[in-house]
Amino acid sequence: MEGQSCANTEIIQQVPSESSSPPFLNLLKIHRELLVSKIQNTQCLIDNLIKNEYFSTEDAEIAAQFPTQADKVRKILDLVRSKGEEVSEYFIYILQEVSDAYYELQPWLDEIEFHPSQNIQNKPVVNTDPVSRYRQKLKYELARDTKFVMSYAQKEEMLLEETYAASLIELVSYTNESLGKVSCLEELFDDRIGLINEDGETIYVFGDAGIGKSILLQKMQNLWARGELDVGAKFFFRFRCRMFSCFKENEAICLKDLLFKYNCYPDQDPEEVFNHILHFPHTALFTFDGFDEMHSDFDLSSIPEICSPNEPTHPLALLVNLLSGKVLKGSRKVLTARTGTEIHQNIIRKKVLLRGFSSNNLKEYTKKFFRDEECRVLMTNQLEANPSLCSLCSVPLFCWIIFKCFELFRSMFDSHELPNYSVTLTNVFLLMTEVHLNRTLKTNLLKKNTRSQVETFRSKKETLFSLGKIAHTGMEKSLFIFDQEEVTSLNMSEQDLHLGFLRTVHDCGGFGDQSSYEFLHVTLQSFFTALFLVTEEKLGTKELLKFFAECSSTETAPSTCLPISWLRKRSIGEDPFRNKEHFHFTNLFLCGLLSKDKEKLIRHLVSPAAIKKKRNALITYLLESMKFQLQNLIRARQKDYKQIQVMPNFVWMLRCIYETQSEKLAKLTVRGMRANYIKLTYCNAYSSDCSAISFVMQHFQKHLGLDLDNNNINDYGVKQLLPCFNKLMVIRLNVNQITDHGVRVLYDELSKYKIVTYLGLYNNQITDVGAKYVARLIEECSSLTYVKIGANKITTEGGKCLALAIQKSKTMYDIGMWGNQVGDEGAKAFAEALRNHPSLTNVSLAFNGITPEGGKSIAEALKHNNTVKIFWLTKNAIDDEAAESFAEMLRVNKKLAHLWLIQNQITAKGAKYLSEGLQENTTIKEICLNGNPINQEEAKAFEERIICF
Repeated sequence: MEGQSCANTEIIQQVPSESSSPPFLNLLKIHRELLVSKIQNTQCLIDNLIKNEYFSTEDAEIAAQFPTQADKVRKILDLVRSKGEEVSEYFIYILQEVSDAYYELQPWLDEIEFHPSQNIQNKPVVNTDPVSRYRQKLKYELARDTKFVMSYAQKEEMLLEETYAASLIELVSYTNESLGKVSCLEELFDDRIGLINEDGETIYVFGDAGIGKSILLQKMQNLWARGELDVGAKFFFRFRCRMFSCFKENEAICLKDLLFKYNCYPDQDPEEVFNHILHFPHTALFTFDGFDEMHSDFDLSSIPEICSPNEPTHPLALLVNLLSGKVLKGSRKVLTARTGTEIHQNIIRKKVLLRGFSSNNLKEYTKKFFRDEECRVLMTNQLEANPSLCSLCSVPLFCWIIFKCFELFRSMFDSHELPNYSVTLTNVFLLMTEVHLNRTLKTNLLKKNTRSQVETFRSKKETLFSLGKIAHTGMEKSLFIFDQEEVTSLNMSEQDLHLGFLRTVHDCGGFGDQSSYEFLHVTLQSFFTALFLVTEEKLGTKELLKFFAECSSTETAPSTCLPISWLRKRSIGEDPFRNKEHFHFTNLFLCGLLSKDKEKLIRHLVSPAAIKKKRNALITYLLESMKFQLQNLIRARQKDYKQIQVMPNFVWMLRCIYETQSEKLAKLTVRGMRANYIKLTYCNAYSSDCSAISFVMQHFQKHLGLDLDNNNINDYGVKQLLPCFNKLMVIRLNVNQITDHGVRVLYDELSKYKIVTYLGLYNNQITDVGAKYVARLIEECSSLTYVKIGANKITTEGGKCLALAIQKSKTMYDIGMWGNQVGDEGAKAFAEALRNHPSLTNVSLAFNGITPEGGKSIAEALKHNNTVKIFWLTKNAIDDEAAESFAEMLRVNKKLAHLWLIQNQITAKGAKYLSEGLQENTTIKEICLNGNPINQEEAKAFEERIICF
């Protein structure tokens, strides 16, 4: 140590005085502590300084003696400065050139405007930092692997950049209430938006099957690999959750092996790379796709929780500990799963709901998919002519299938239209199957294929049986990956394996070097499982209906909602990762394949007697199950309605009935409801589900109330409800992504029948254009008494139209405009509507940008109104001057019962005006001033009917 001190003294004496220090020497001195805090790797610096003969081996040994990284950096800086200006400049040049290793210093380099001299630029810089080299390798492999979108035709390559289209992404609360839209993927990691648990580390992305969860992660991975995802992630590790199901119960793995073996392995110093990740976990970003696709038949609770990243444990336990932050705490995780998957709230940082394509998203995707304008126009025309087809296209996966089938039918059959089917999901998957089976045909270049669907299926009967058998084997165990032995045992040809239904899975734990396979999507496995259930001659009723048993809902009954005794016992053990959606889809396809209109096709695959027996068993089950569910629904009695509140499982039953296309079944369901107000709120219903809803609801003989609040109906769903509009007196579509196009459909249909009394359109995407259609409906439909259209995008123009319509109406009772932006001019128009209105009772203009000018107009109008009982003006800019006008109104108006002025700009002075006005008014029950600038002491002086806090 004594010798080291002497060396230090000698070095310090060689440093020039500050007054004569050149620029680069000064930079290293002035910013010394910044450099010490940001430089994490010293070896790369030393390697390059030695290579260019600026450092000797002795210099390197001196720096290496220090135990901490910070002290090593300080010593290197001392040594560099001791060697003069050129070495200092080259030192900064290394930081600039090896940007991956010193990425945190890039803003500093920009700040000092560093531009190396030509002499320094001619000197080589080699990146020897194992951490940054590993990062470069990760980026390269991720860019390569995510460049193309997986196609059902495995030989086709679709560039992600050319095919990806954005969909609706929404941040939600624990209870799935909207916290705002996501406009770019960086916002998923921005804690200023949508944060619900600052202690959680996992961003939970959920949505229905086919809604675009996997491709969203692929887009995220691709952006990171190209340096276009600015979220501070240095490392990106991706996993598919279903691979964790492939490990045996006695297998164990440590974190390092999980990261490197199933992503990519560092070319040098893996220990240093791993230690860097451990020391800086916030630089690591993980994606885990398909949490619901895991399966575990052993008890995870028997495995002890571990917190050490070096201790081997079962991969499933390691995954759980990663997600919870017990391992690599501080790293960021994105987890996807299908709707309904149970995730512990304490690990969730944000919840993200994928809602599929909006109408604009669909237009963008159509434009990207069909490069040929003629083909694009033909497809667009078909979508516009067929609302059912359009609704299915709001789900990206189904949209891709439909578009691909259209494209291939055009090329193979010289047809400009898809076959004229009623569009059920079963039809779409049968069509896709037909298209891919026809890939094996050898056709004449001058002659188009004219083979029918029946001929296609009959010719590939054995292939279909094999696919059905392997799908069913996996579905019984909730397994989605199959080893080589399972596939080989079915005698499937190499040609069959490349039809596009199965794909090879690489790097799947548990199968060693063996190839393994999976269906291209879980819904495809569900389809082939249903096909197996239908075509297996010897299959009994219990086996046929077993997946309905797996979907037993606990929503309406403590044990099961299934009335048939032999289905009550669970055939599969309790699984902590269990999700039932793949069973639901299997049941859906079973109903479709056993429908009467499919018999012409299916009888070529199985005997007519077997089809009849299975169809009868299915119909009997559906009737009994629906009857049981209806008996256990929550019922309520309103003024003119008998109401039932249904659960999400009920929507699946409606979907099944729709797939059967059985009018008889639909009518029997309606008869069993014994209600005329159906509440389907928070049922995760999509636009395509409206086909099923209307298929059943159109059979109501009398008028009906339909509440679809808080779903994902959108404009396509509104079109699907067309068969019901002649029955609907109440239609609630609040929080459903509806735009002006959907409102136009509502106007066109509801104005025909003129029976609607309640229209709920709160919190959608409606502008002044849509407001004008609602205004016309109010004018033309005297039965309409309630309109809720708040939290949209309505401004002064739309507000004026609505106000004028209300002024003309003699029956309007309640108008809700909360959260628009009608402003003072809109407020004045509503004030005119209020004057002497014969029926208007409840009015909300809360949060509408109304200033004292608009407030005074409303107060003046209320002097001439004898019907309004409740008025909401919350969250505006009403001040003391406007409060004085309301006080004068109170001296005249003896009918108003509640005046809500919460969160305005009223002070104690305005409150005093209102208190004085109350002295001449004994009928008003309350004036609410919460959230105004009135302190507790000031509030004590006022009348009890003024609520300030």
